[in-house]
Amino acid sequence: MRVETVADGVHLVRGSAVNWVIVVDGDAVTLVDGGYPRDAAALVASLAAVGRRPEQVEAVLLTHAHVDHVGGVAPLVARHGTPVLTSPTEARHARREFLEQATPAAVAARAWRPRVLAWAAVAARAGALRAVVLPTARGVETGVALDLPGGPVGVPTPGHTSGHTAWLLPGTGVVCVGDALATAHPTSSRVGPQVLDPMFHHDRAAIPAALDTLAALDAGVVAPGHGPAWHGTIADAVRRARAH
Repeated sequence: MRVETVADGVHLVRGSAVNWVIVVDGDAVTLVDGGYPRDAAALVASLAAVGRRPEQVEAVLLTHAHVDHVGGVAPLVARHGTPVLTSPTEARHARREFLEQATPAAVAARAWRPRVLAWAAVAARAGALRAVVLPTARGVETGVALDLPGGPVGVPTPGHTSGHTAWLLPGTGVVCVGDALATAHPTSSRVGPQVLDPMFHHDRAAIPAALDTLAALDAGVVAPGHGPAWHGTIADAVRRARAH
């Protein structure tokens, strides 16, 4: 686990194979995503690393409900009753009214490719095959600032999942992009802004529009779900991703 302060009060945490974001305002915390099931202890440790406790988390915001982004928060939510917020569509996904996730069969079909098998082994050890349900997840309106640390604004970016949502933190210039954009991934040899392998996306045809939406944001720091923070405009990050 590595904790990187990317802006005042905003910390990008790099867990076993995925990131989450801690936003601090006084004693209160907003948490964006939460890693794999086996990241649960690391999530609590990351809060301690910035001087906070799990009960100080006012809400968990989800970019999307894949197991590597919700697994680590499930124990926190169960223990403390922490609200789980995301877009209305993604809330249904988090409640497992439907599931949009790369299947073991889809991964196995690509196991011949360099890096995929090694990534799959790491993911399995981290809890990728566990069933994680967040029954209390609820949808919130996007496009308006929430009354939470960081004043997060939901930005609809469907494609990776039907309800995928980036979270803009306007006062800091940080945008938490989830898996709409990455800066590294174990299945990729590239370093820098990039789009994840097509097998991870529910609707690949929607990804270009999601990138257009991100590129239009006023943000100078990108906090991705995978890879290090990108310090530079989101428009430039999108341009570089598209160049690949």
